[in-house]
Order: sequence, then C-alpha cells, then structure tokens
Amino acid sequence: MSDDRAELELLAEQLRYHERIYREGSPELPDSAFDELLERYALLADRLGIPGSERLDTRPGADHTEGFQTVEHRFPMLSLEKLSPARRDSKGAAMPLAEQLAAWYERRRKDLELTPGAGLPLIVEPKIDGISVSLLYQEGLLRRAVTRGDGRRGDDITRQVQESGAVPERLRGVSGELELRGELYWPHAAFRAYNEELRAAGERLIVNPRNGCAGLMKRKDPSGLGALGVKSFLYQVVWARGVELPQRQSEVLAWLERAGAPAYCDQVRVSAELAEVLAYCEQYQARRDSLEFDIDGMVIKVEELGFYDRLGSTGHHPHWGIAYKFPPERKATRLLGVAVQVGKSGKLTPVAELEPVFVAGTVVSRASLHNFPELERKDVRVGDQVWVEKAGEIIPQVVGVDLAHRPDGTVPVARPELCPSCSTPVLAEEIFLYCPNPACPAQVRERLQHFCSRHALDIDGLGPALIDQVTSKLDVRSPEQLFQLQADQLAELERMGKKSAENVIAGLQRAKGRGLARVLVGLAIRHVGETMAEDLAAYFGSAEELLAFAERYMAEDPEAVQRLSPDKGSGAIEGLARKTASSIFAELSSPAVRKVFAGLEREGVSLVATSARRSAVKGVAGKTFVLTGTLPTLKRNEAAERIKRAGGKVSGSVSKNTDYVVAGADAGSKLEKAQELGVTVLEEAGLLELLQAQGE
Repeated sequence: MSDDRAELELLAEQLRYHERIYREGSPELPDSAFDELLERYALLADRLGIPGSERLDTRPGADHTEGFQTVEHRFPMLSLEKLSPARRDSKGAAMPLAEQLAAWYERRRKDLELTPGAGLPLIVEPKIDGISVSLLYQEGLLRRAVTRGDGRRGDDITRQVQESGAVPERLRGVSGELELRGELYWPHAAFRAYNEELRAAGERLIVNPRNGCAGLMKRKDPSGLGALGVKSFLYQVVWARGVELPQRQSEVLAWLERAGAPAYCDQVRVSAELAEVLAYCEQYQARRDSLEFDIDGMVIKVEELGFYDRLGSTGHHPHWGIAYKFPPERKATRLLGVAVQVGKSGKLTPVAELEPVFVAGTVVSRASLHNFPELERKDVRVGDQVWVEKAGEIIPQVVGVDLAHRPDGTVPVARPELCPSCSTPVLAEEIFLYCPNPACPAQVRERLQHFCSRHALDIDGLGPALIDQVTSKLDVRSPEQLFQLQADQLAELERMGKKSAENVIAGLQRAKGRGLARVLVGLAIRHVGETMAEDLAAYFGSAEELLAFAERYMAEDPEAVQRLSPDKGSGAIEGLARKTASSIFAELSSPAVRKVFAGLEREGVSLVATSARRSAVKGVAGKTFVLTGTLPTLKRNEAAERIKRAGGKVSGSVSKNTDYVVAGADAGSKLEKAQELGVTVLEEAGLLELLQAQGE
C-alpha cells in the first residue's frame, strides 16, 4: 500500500470517529483541526483519483443525534465558499486574498451581466463561530428550531432553543410566516464561568464555546439551559409568506432588529469598493480579542437580495456570498518530549511537553496531540520545532511541524505497547489505544476523581489532590472504599487537618443520598452520560432491577431485547439503540461493576432513582406525551417531570406513536399535526386528572 493510500485510510478512520462523537454532542477537536483533517483528506483523494461516490468529503457534515426528530429544510442550508491563504493559481503560486476576492467579485458581475460602470454593493457581516439554526415563525411566534444537519435535513431542537432563551419567542409587529437563519453561540463570559465550575470540580473542560453550545443544544432534557447564557445572531430571512420585507440585506437586518431579533446591524459594513471590504475584514480581525463571542472570519455577501435567485448556487455553496476566514494565533516552539496520559476509561492519549511559549494570553508548556494516528500522520518528533494553537482560545494543541528546521537524528514517536502506569499490554479500538486493566493505578485515580465530581456524586472536598493521596497512601481502589474512610485517616494526610477531614466525611455522608442516576454517571460506563443515566434510573427505578435486566439482555432474552431495542419504532428508552444498549448492559453485567454496586449498597449508598421513587399511574405509564404551548399553571419542565414520575415518556415531536398532546396557549404546528394524525389532545386540566393518582 502506498504512503498516500495508507494516510488516506487513516484520515478516513479519524474523520468517521470525530463526526460520530460530534453528533453525540461531545466533540474533541475544534472546527479548525477537523477542517484541517478534511482538507488533507480531499487533497489525497484528488491525488489518488478516488471516485466521488467513494469519498467522505462529498457528503455534507451531519449533526444528527439519536433521539431527535429530523426535519427537512425548506431550502438547503449550504456552506460558503472560502477565501483561503492556502489557495493557489493554475501555476501553483499562492493567490493573495485580495486577488481571490476580485476574481469572485468579477464572476458575480459576469453572472449578473452588469455593464462595466454598474456597481455591485457588498455587505460584510461578522462570521460568529456558533452552531447554525433555522427558525420558523408563524404570526410572530417561534414554532420550530432545526439544526443545519447535513444541509438538507436537521434535528428539531425547538425545546432546547426555547428553554435557552437564545432567540425571541415572539417577533414584534410581525404577522404571516417566515423562516430565519442564524447562529447560536455561547458568550465568552458565560462559557468561562461554566468551565471554571468544571475546573473546580476536577472535570474535563469543554474545548471551546462552539462545541459547548452544540452539546447544550443536544441535551435530551433541556431544563436549566436558560441559566447558561446562550445567545444568537440572526442574519437571514430565507422564506416568507404574508410578510413584506426590504430588498437589501442591510435593511433586512435593521427590520429584524426592530422586530426584536439580535441582528447586529452596528457590526456590518456596506461598500462596492473591494479595498474597503477587505480593510473592514482586517479591522474586525484586530478586534477579535475584545468581542464577547468567538469569531472565525467575516461573511461577504451581495447586498441586493433581488440578485440571489439569478446568482444561484452549487450543491455545496451559494454564489451570492463568500467567507473571509481569520487565521488562529499560532506560535512556534520546541517539542521536548511526548508523555502518555491514561484516562478513566483506559484511553492512552499523547501529550506534548514543550519549551514554554506565550500563546493567546497564557504561557503554554503542554499541548494536546489528540491521538497516536494523528501524531503519526503529522510525523511529530521529539526535538522538532512545532506550531502551537489554542483550540477555542482554551486548550493548547500541536497543529504542525516546521520540517525545514528538523534537527538531524530525530526518530518517529513509537506507539506504546504497554500501559505507562501498570505495564499491561495495550489494545487498539477505533483510532485509540486502551489499557484493558481496570486495576491500573492511573485509571483508578481518574475514575475516582470522576466519581467524586460535580455531575456524579458531588463529594465536597474530595478533589484531585486529595484523591491522589487516598489512592497512593490509603490504598483506596474502588468507589465503595471512599465511604469507609475515617476522619482520623484523612487528618494525617498532607494539607489536611481535623476540620478539613470532618468536612470530607460530612460530604461523603451527603453524597450517599444522591441516587442511582448520579451513581451511574460516576461509574463512567461508556455511553452513559447524565441524560442516559437519568433515563435508565427512571425506567428501572433501582440498581437491583437494572442489573437483573442487564443480565437478561446479555443472555438475549427475547422479551428484554424487544423491549429496549425493538425491530421497528423506538424502544422504551429514547435514544437507546441496540449497539449502545449492548455496550452498556455488557459493562453492567461484568463482575467488576457488580462488585462495585454490591459494595456501595453495603456502605448505605442509595441505589434507587431519586426522581423514581416513581409509581406507575394507570393511563400514564408507558404512554408518550408531547407538550406544546404555554400551560396555565405548570412550566413545561415541571409537567414533563410529573409525567415521567408517573411512568410516562415525554417526546419533543408528534408522530403516530404519540398517545397524548398536552396543548396550552399559542400551541402551533404540533397541535396541528396531532389533529391531522388523530392524536388525543389534552388541556392542562386533563393532564392533571390523569396524574391525580400521584396525589399531586
């Protein structure tokens, strides 16, 4: 196999992995790094003559997440063509951005058959680095919000967007129907505050605001999103009926702002002079550090909206606009070594040890190398001069090597064959290496830190530094052993005293009542995040029932398999597909995990669902409800919780599998669909009557 073919296959494997975890709402790479992989893949595919039907890069990126209803866009959400510093002319020479913009501008003039003296004004808008969203308003009310998805179909995130408060629920003075496009983003201050909470709890930080915002909008349970500060920038009306709109883009933005939509009119510039357009892009780039949002460039559009239909588009991008991308801050430094970190799941991750360098506001001495295939693809070697960036201005990463300054005698970094913590032979899975030894000291330490973290058992005082000591000096190896610690033992450790030790013991006692869902999160079972843990706990009610079911499922008991993973339709737990269920229940059936549950039970840790102390209510249990509109006395999340406590399910979309639609004031398309499908519609009073067996 040729070197190019081997690299192409390696890139394909990485791209598939990163696309999958992005869809799951937990991306590891910033967009710039993913784009770099994709561009390299496209270059190699071109060089090797790979047919279009076999190439990954011919398919638009998708963000579909299991459990979300997909919606077809009325008009495709296309990407933009880009002005790129890497672009070259037919002779292989680099093309300056001014030359690229002039060529694009002349093509647009030619497409429109403008006379030589006729101007073609352009508008320049900030390209906020968020997640694209399409919003449908009817009679001024928000009815639906959909992600970009693959450009043609996206996920319905209406509940998440409504709960976040990022876009206006009602547009002032607007009747008829219209569809808006925009970006949802997480402002720096709110993002930093959230990451500080994660840091204080010893948890993994979110890579950047964009990835964080994507994760928030894919929460199955959107309650609490309103407190996290997500905002939006709305920049386009793609369709309207019964609405009179201006004919210039700058006037549309002003119209949106008058209607109460954030359109950032004061951040745009209109000009027919290309030098002025480029100058504004460069001026805005100089302001990046002072903005409240991440921005990765500017969007240059034709100002006259009447020209858009005439200009048309390709299957990938429209002809009426082009993106001016900002380069990230990049610094060169020397690679002194490559350390290998072992995570709580046993994943081995290479980390660059660097000569300290000042990047994006801080001194960096360690940086991510992502994974061993990526390290090998870039051919990063100890002694190299490497280029360092900060992903989203937060997490340092090595993005390339300056081969012109490579010292003599360097050698490729070898993949470890043994775990650096316990010397167990490593295993390969997807693009990663894993230590399969659950007793590995590094894994033990990482798992215990996770078990004590804010989203799991939230044990006050048991942070990373103290976990290091209780594992190394008190030989704690498993979660249940934490609850056996005594105050006098802790008081003898470094930087601990009697009062601090007593506080930790009190925190352990409080943590015993957190409930089954938090325990499931704390055990770091693959595919079990907070939402899945809540769903499993709510459905089974206790660890005893959950573990018994897991054993039946892994024995391929037909009733168990059909209940959780039916051949058609959705199972009892939303988003739990067969492959995921098999992975989760296999781990829950393992002797090691069962031993932990038995130990926690002995120590008095609650292994029932705190919100499940739920009893099935006849007429609600097993039924699927959809909530729409504003209820007279109940908030939506309160109504949803009552339904779940009665054994029902709450979905965000109406289908033939929906049993009830609970409709309040200003109910819109969901109510209409329910009526079309003949689904039973309840008012709040009818819902409360169904729930009355709960005594609420």
